[in-house]
Amino acid sequence: MAKKVISQVEFEIGQLEQLFVSYANLIERANKTDLDLIEVTALASVLHSFYNGLENIFLSIAKGIDNDVPTGAQSHRDLLTRMTQSTSDRAPVLTIETAHQLANYLGFRHFFHHSYSFFLDWHEMERLIFLLPEIWVQTKAELHLFLERLASLRE
Repeated sequence: MAKKVISQVEFEIGQLEQLFVSYANLIERANKTDLDLIEVTALASVLHSFYNGLENIFLSIAKGIDNDVPTGAQSHRDLLTRMTQSTSDRAPVLTIETAHQLANYLGFRHFFHHSYSFFLDWHEMERLIFLLPEIWVQTKAELHLFLERLASLRE
């Protein structure tokens, strides 16, 4: 089962990398000029996709290793929190600090999913967009460390 989880996590990391490559020009443009509604909406979609990709990773781990996926009204937040905890079968996936930063992206994803795009406020999104590369580097490093530990446990 660990091989399948490792494969799924590696696939999602690749998808997230492609997300950043695909929108690099728009993210760079956001640093230099005012954005119109279409561009803001596109960047909101990047934030949404970013957290969706991460949650796909967390779900793969919860299903494939923990054999337990949180349910209920707080299931998304519970899943993120669970990734900071070790179990009898695995080490923590994320540090508490990284999970705390990712909670902002989870919150935005919830907002984006339940609202109309014309309600988006660039000034509220700006910090999330500009911190995204740094947070992705940190998160990806923690995911790779988790995968290395998982692979070594299964050998």
